[in-house]
Amino acid sequence: MPDKPNKTPVNTEHKFPEDLPQETKIRLDVAPGQHDAVRLDKYITLFVQNATRTKVQEAIKAGFVLVNDKQEKASYPVQPGDQIDITLPKPPPPEAEPEEIPLNIIYEDDDVIVVNKKAGMVVHPAFGNWTGTLVNGLLHHVGDLPEVDDENVRPGIVHRLDKDTSGLLVVAKNRQTHAHLSEQFARHDTKRKYWAVVWGHPESEGTIVGNIGRSPRDRKKMTVLDEDAGKHAITHYRVIEFFDYLSLVEVELETGRTHQIRVHFAHIGHPVLGDQTYGGASVRFGPNTGNRKKMFEYLFKRLGRQCLHAKTLGFVHPKTGEELFFDSELPGDFKEVLGKLRQFCKLM
Repeated sequence: MPDKPNKTPVNTEHKFPEDLPQETKIRLDVAPGQHDAVRLDKYITLFVQNATRTKVQEAIKAGFVLVNDKQEKASYPVQPGDQIDITLPKPPPPEAEPEEIPLNIIYEDDDVIVVNKKAGMVVHPAFGNWTGTLVNGLLHHVGDLPEVDDENVRPGIVHRLDKDTSGLLVVAKNRQTHAHLSEQFARHDTKRKYWAVVWGHPESEGTIVGNIGRSPRDRKKMTVLDEDAGKHAITHYRVIEFFDYLSLVEVELETGRTHQIRVHFAHIGHPVLGDQTYGGASVRFGPNTGNRKKMFEYLFKRLGRQCLHAKTLGFVHPKTGEELFFDSELPGDFKEVLGKLRQFCKLM
């Protein structure tokens, strides 16, 4: 029995990845007359990138490969017209490892830690960011955190901030504390306020209402959807200070959806300054010439992110019942933005 195809196979878009963010399905249709009596494991290695013979044989043995909806052995001779379906299950995430990472810890006791997260830091390990996260740093600091999610590496994490959003986070040091804090966040009993610089002049205060979900045009982005789609989202805000064509706003969330502040303000035509994903990283209002142009070119480079900071955080301590409230200092890049705007963009 020959173990080589009649023709040299052509590489396809199919890959046998080393690290899977989610379950992956691959379908191969054997063309009539193209391959005759090639072993199943050999055929898959020819048409799926990164597929070694060993990995393929393990997948076949585990039942992740079906031929014409039936499980076959690795030695099965592939026939013209066969349909091969490969299912690669999402692997369990690796355990988070302690890493010596500088952290700005605002408060700590036996049950909770409050951290002022810097911009650019991912909160917990996930696909593409298994190291260098807040969780890695916390594990080095405290030694252990409670596992609270079977499918993700989020020990101790009660709530999150976007990678490029700075500000306050509370982390639970045991399961009881995590359950108690999670209930407070679910009931919206916590007190959280964000500061952001947005383009234009929204009303002095207001509420933005709009369901948020994945954009049908770009699955990496969120957007405001129709009432029968996405998740209900409500954002309250008030303007702290007006500049010529920008505003400093204080924001309070009634719901906690992914990218909620950024999506809602972009939806009403006032994207967050510096937000590359939602249209805030270019001059949206006012002239873009002379010193003003140079200033914004500098600010975009200086920020490299959305000008958004989780400034205050309040909650009831799970063990003592005491109401705790924390107010954080604005990071240096945010302060510099405000200084430049006050200097060059005074309200006329």
